[in-house]
Amino acid sequence: MFLIAAFTFFVVIAVIMIVWWAFSPQAVDIERRLSATLKPRVSVAQKDAPSAAAALQPHSVFVNIGKALPAANPKAAGRDRTMLTRAGYRTETAFLGLRGARLFFLALLGFGGWWLAGLFDLNQFIAVLMTAVVGWYAPDLWVTTRMKTRQKLLQLALPDAMDLLVVCVEVGLGLDQALMKVAQEIEIAHPDLSEEFQIVNMEMRVGKTRGDALRDMAQRTGAEDIKALVAVLAQTDRFGTSIVQALRTFSDELRTKRRQRAEEMAAKVGVKMVPVLVFLLFPAIFLVILAPAALMIWRRLLPALK
Repeated sequence: MFLIAAFTFFVVIAVIMIVWWAFSPQAVDIERRLSATLKPRVSVAQKDAPSAAAALQPHSVFVNIGKALPAANPKAAGRDRTMLTRAGYRTETAFLGLRGARLFFLALLGFGGWWLAGLFDLNQFIAVLMTAVVGWYAPDLWVTTRMKTRQKLLQLALPDAMDLLVVCVEVGLGLDQALMKVAQEIEIAHPDLSEEFQIVNMEMRVGKTRGDALRDMAQRTGAEDIKALVAVLAQTDRFGTSIVQALRTFSDELRTKRRQRAEEMAAKVGVKMVPVLVFLLFPAIFLVILAPAALMIWRRLLPALK
């Protein structure tokens, strides 16, 4: 009874928080864009710079735990850094925080498994092992979800950025200046892609070639459309073809892909609704329609059978 009451309490709190977040003004896209417009612009370097108040944040506990751990395997560390970079976290504290979060949740859920095994007739070793494995991979799952969400945002933002890039190149701007201008224009609507373009401009300013900077952006994001854009620009530079024509063709192709993806998602709606209808809606309908008739038949036939 205690576990049922605790579970019900947390479910009710979660539903209240979701409803509050859904109807709060911060969730409205117009309010978010207006507030972003009124705020002063912050460069990418200032975003990544550590602040004096960082030690007071909750993730600083994970960072301190990560610092106390021994050095990680270079291969695993490279994989973690790539995953964090694609999720939008490029600082060293993010890597240390991920290692500390793994150890923290491993210990926390391991203790929780041991406690549950004491309440029920479970094997304590198996319970602790399973919950510890879940705690170890829980931060990785969260980072992977953030990475896929960011890649989807970049994928949705790229067609709009390509249209602006084509216009900027057609009016006479060079590709470097056009990337800078597009990064400034889409900063509010698509902040993730604007941030990537700003990083490309910063790398070119410090001496890196445009091809290397674009290839680093493709590796940093991991988005397929951005990799295709980098390949198109590299072939344009190698063969000396028109950049405007190549960008216009690629922009039309992105628009076609975006429409096809929307049509694919619309075609999957019917299939995704079948489990909901079969397991949730139809039983409720049958209960409402057939329950009175079944009760009436039971009441009439039961005395006759006796």
